[in-house]
Order: sequence, then C-alpha cells, then structure tokens
Amino acid sequence: MKAKYSIVVPVYNEEEAIPLFYEAVIPVMDKLKEPYEIIFVNDGSKDTTLEVLRGLAEKDKRIKYLSFSRNFGQQAAIYCGFEHATGDAVIDIDVDLQDPVEAIPLMIEKWKEGYEVVHGKRTTRKGETFLKKFTSSLYLKFLKTISGLKIPKNVGEFKLFDRKVIDVINSIPDKDKYLRGITAWVGFKQTEVEFVRNERTVGKTAYSFKKLLKLAWSGVISMSTWPMTLAMKVGMWGGFLSLAAFITFTVLVCCGIALPLLVWIFPTITICFSISFILTGLNNIYMTRTYVASQGRPRYIVSEKKNFED
Repeated sequence: MKAKYSIVVPVYNEEEAIPLFYEAVIPVMDKLKEPYEIIFVNDGSKDTTLEVLRGLAEKDKRIKYLSFSRNFGQQAAIYCGFEHATGDAVIDIDVDLQDPVEAIPLMIEKWKEGYEVVHGKRTTRKGETFLKKFTSSLYLKFLKTISGLKIPKNVGEFKLFDRKVIDVINSIPDKDKYLRGITAWVGFKQTEVEFVRNERTVGKTAYSFKKLLKLAWSGVISMSTWPMTLAMKVGMWGGFLSLAAFITFTVLVCCGIALPLLVWIFPTITICFSISFILTGLNNIYMTRTYVASQGRPRYIVSEKKNFED
C-alpha cells in the first residue's frame, strides 16, 4: 500500500513566493508516484495571498488551504496544518524556498528506513548575518541548558513527522506549543538530513526582531520552569551580596573608617526592591499564562478553507 504525504506550508504575505513554491514542489512530489496533499495555512495575510491560494486550489485539488480570520502567528499556522493533515508522514516547510524542496525525498527515504522524526539540518545558511547566526546558536544552547532537552543544532521548522508523532503532538493541550522544543520532548526515533539553506528568492521575511524575541521567549516559558527557579536564585544571590556588603562595611568600621548611614541603607533597599520586582514580574507571567489557558480560547480561527472533506 502506498503512503500518503502531507506538506504543511504556513504563509503570511507571500503572494509572490507561493507560485514559485508550487512550481518547485509539484515535480518533486510527482516523481515519488505516491499520493500527497499540500496544505497552505494563510496566517491573516494583508496582500493577495488568499486570492493566489484560491486560484491554485481551484485548478489543483491536491492543493488545500486554510485561512485565518487574523494573524495568529507561524506556530499556530503550523499546528493548524498538523491538525488537518491526513498523510502517513507530514512535512513542515516554509514557502520561501530557503529550505529546498529537493530535500523532501531524502527525508522520506529516512522515514521509510524507520525514523519517526527527520530534521532538516542546515550546513550552510546563505544570506544570514553573523549576528543572527550567533544569537540563534547562543539561544539554542541556553534553551538546551535550562530545559534539559536534546535540541539538534542548525535545525528549524523544516521537518518530517510520522503519523503517530503528529497524533501525539496534536493531543498535547498546551496553548503555546514551541515546535522545536515539543519535537525534542516527545522523543521517538529521530535523525537528520543535511542541506544548504538558500537565500530568499522573492519578498522578505515576516519575522521581525520583535516576533523572533517573542518566539524565543515562548520557547523558554513553554519548555522550562527555569524562570521560576531564577527567582529563587536571584533572591539567594541578592542575599549573599547584601550579606557580603554588610561584612565589608563592618570590617571597614572596625578599621576606623567611618561610613555614613546612607551607605548601609542604600544597597539594602535596592537589593530588596530588585528582588521584589523580579519575583512579582515572574509570578505575573505564569499567572497570565494560566489565565489565558483558563479562558479556553482556540489558538486560531479558520475563516475559510478549500478542498477539505467535511
């Protein structure tokens, strides 16, 4: 029996990139001579992305799309695609062709060998600045340290998942799932396929510095309790420094060096207030997440879809 593949493609303001992606991926998938579907998830685009998807879905029934009522973010778009995918293997890939579609058959080969998660590993990242690559590497090391998870280096969202892995990921009720962290957390038999990451052919990335920072923070909060332990660590260090300051001042006084009262009061007050603000801020973060989860709101809202069975 032939396997079926689902390709999930989140898009946001990608009116120029979608036709190029379609022209590139169709010949690659047709060569496999196995059934497949391509699921585009329109994340509330402001340009003519939706019109482009309508045209493709009208002429090719293998092209399916879901369109959000507004912008909910790339991670929400990916999970929406996962929840609607029907393939035995599901591939998540960006539309900008930086991740080459030619690597998909290599991932499928690994899947047929028995691997349940196949990561696309970037050996070269063209068009990315040293600062971006350095900060990305630094963040990954930090996340691995605080979470204890084995997150592969130089991998992004370009991955292949076995059906059983997709079912597990979809069953996780977390509202703010971070894909790279969740992929490491669920386990299963994993491997990598190496490729050269290209520059964007058209358009520009939708990921601003603010969005990247939000995604990174989401990874820290959703995959680790480190911020909660940080409060205790900061409190301990604050107490240690405060005690050290008092001991130093006491020694200076014993040595005949007079110190004004302000010297004793100022560090004590600043340390106490700093610790208090940090603890309050961290508590508010987790209370906010609990509040949002208790509201029961969906992670995304689909306003339109095409070529899906009822």
